[in-house]
Amino acid sequence: MLKFMCTGIILAFGLLFAGTPILADELSDTLSRMETLDIARGEYVLGKALTDKQKEKVNRQAVGDAVPLTYKFKDRNITVVAEKSTDRVIIMYEQYENASREKIREIVAALFLDFGDPTVLAHDKIIYWAFGPGGKLTREQYRKIRESSEKLDLLATIKLNSSCAITGKDALQEKEGSVYYIISSEAALKLLKKRDN
Repeated sequence: MLKFMCTGIILAFGLLFAGTPILADELSDTLSRMETLDIARGEYVLGKALTDKQKEKVNRQAVGDAVPLTYKFKDRNITVVAEKSTDRVIIMYEQYENASREKIREIVAALFLDFGDPTVLAHDKIIYWAFGPGGKLTREQYRKIRESSEKLDLLATIKLNSSCAITGKDALQEKEGSVYYIISSEAALKLLKKRDN
């Protein structure tokens, strides 16, 4: 009887303190699945751990105000946010306040070249690429999921936003504007937030 009580107490304590490792395992699993999607900008891959050479840039080019449990640095034009305990990339972005028409075209073209046709075009100024466990979702797949009661299981997204039109009849008529893109995983960020609480 005492043996069963001790086993029960040990299991109860195990479950009580297992939350953090389970959450860490879930985050690690999410980051590993993101890494297999091979979403890259420059030499950085979403979900992949930084190399020693990449980590050398962290202190030299650190940027403040990162999400809790992360650090942020800039490598040329790309800002990278990595998870502290594993050095795995969870966010990448570029932002330009006064970009020329040519610069905006260059960024849009580079994203199309790297990721193909987008999943969603919105308001002539926003472009989304959405990635599920099986890879990038097509416009048709995304629409079908949204119209059904099926849960939209996204591992990562790329969002490009421009202050001037990048599609439609008014595409890039303005001489300059602000533009940014961000590559991230809401799933990973939610797990980080849970771990921080």
